[in-house]
Amino acid sequence: MSCDDFTIISHFTSIDDPRKYNIRHNLIDIITIAICALICGAENWVDVEQYGKSKYDWLKQFLQLPGAIPSHDTFGRVFSLLDPKQFSDAFTCWWLSIQTLIHKKHVAIDGKTLRASHDKASGKSAIHIVIAWAVENGIVLGQVKTDEKSNEITAIPELIKQLKLQDAIVSIDAMGCQKSIAKQIIDKQADYVFSLKGNHSLLHDQIKMFFQDNANPCPEFDLFESTDGDHGRIEIRRYSTTDDIDWLQGKEQWSGLKTITMVQRQRHIDDKISDETSYYISSIKKDGFVKSPTSALCCISQSFNVR
Repeated sequence: MSCDDFTIISHFTSIDDPRKYNIRHNLIDIITIAICALICGAENWVDVEQYGKSKYDWLKQFLQLPGAIPSHDTFGRVFSLLDPKQFSDAFTCWWLSIQTLIHKKHVAIDGKTLRASHDKASGKSAIHIVIAWAVENGIVLGQVKTDEKSNEITAIPELIKQLKLQDAIVSIDAMGCQKSIAKQIIDKQADYVFSLKGNHSLLHDQIKMFFQDNANPCPEFDLFESTDGDHGRIEIRRYSTTDDIDWLQGKEQWSGLKTITMVQRQRHIDDKISDETSYYISSIKKDGFVKSPTSALCCISQSFNVR
């Protein structure tokens, strides 16, 4: 099945039906209703059944539904019998196909540890996954589980391989700030914004010193400021961006590197004030930050600020 076809039905009809007798409901009907229900926020099989009943007239337009809407027990039983590999392959192909329909100007990539996924009895550590999501939509575009003896550095390239990133801005924290990942994103015809920390101490220290030496407003800098506040917290962010990087040692090793940015955050929580300064490298042109601050500079504040 081609991943260029958007419909659920076209991608999931190839899955083997594990049922042999007393089949009242088409497998594709069960799968389609469950996927639509989960997208709409269903959290269990009872929710899926209720969703199907509430949307029966709409679903009937493209599903046969010979036995009406299945019960929640039927949904649970059928999904427990499905071949997980077949379902995973079909779901991945379908999800990749609809990425072309999703507005994803900013794609954030981050690692997460699944709660309660560790098993002390068997000595297994918690499950860690790397996720990519479209920030504007809040939609997960893909995820990859990290190997037990590995980390995000090996999982991120595998995740990027799955994604259609043309014209997107990809933000990744310091763990993913790698030369090979920068090249991979550029090869995908996308741009990157990487956070800098101790894993690239020389690069970080050079950029930090540069901004400290040019602490006063500089005509070569593009400046932008944003303020957020809720529940007694106010955060002011000041961004300074420049493409004056001819002096930067090793810049040629980073594919597409065009700008560096300093972000100064000042948080007001009740009567307490705290300050934090972070540094970033990016393949975005300086005028790209100025002309569209919400899609470039705010990539930094929206993604890294919530991690």
